[in-house]
Amino acid sequence: MNGYNVSLLRAIRGPVLLVTLGALFLIDHSGGMGFGRTWPVLLIVLGILRLGEYMGAKSA
Repeated sequence: MNGYNVSLLRAIRGPVLLVTLGALFLIDHSGGMGFGRTWPVLLIVLGILRLGEYMGAKSA
């Protein structure tokens, strides 16, 4: 990864989190698992994005 990829990861962080949040609310409203049980997915997605940024910055 180079500096461009790190910038790309930073740029898509917000939209990815919003899409994840929307998917979790959809699951909640469709009668699946409640949001109270699925919110940790947001932390996992944020961690994966941050790890990608760290790895990209480290290799640049």
